[in-house]
Amino acid sequence: MTTEAIYAKLLPIIQTYLPEDVDKNAVNPDSDLTGELNINSAHLVDVVLDVEDTFDVEFANEDMEKLRTMNDAIGIIQKKLENREQ
Repeated sequence: MTTEAIYAKLLPIIQTYLPEDVDKNAVNPDSDLTGELNINSAHLVDVVLDVEDTFDVEFANEDMEKLRTMNDAIGIIQKKLENREQ
């Protein structure tokens, strides 16, 4: 799956959990999920659960520790999808 395809599926998940004071159009691949986008830790867990369901992958604790930006999420998802294909 391409980076663009992952981003296209990931974006609506992230936008669902944005607080009201964050513009949905402000999200980009470099957006910091908890910093810039103000997604709280409880919602970050919800994001991960939705990502796991959408992409049929499982995030480990070490993945959660690396999850800071949209690009981090895309990289983790890509790696998991590649590992599954092997």
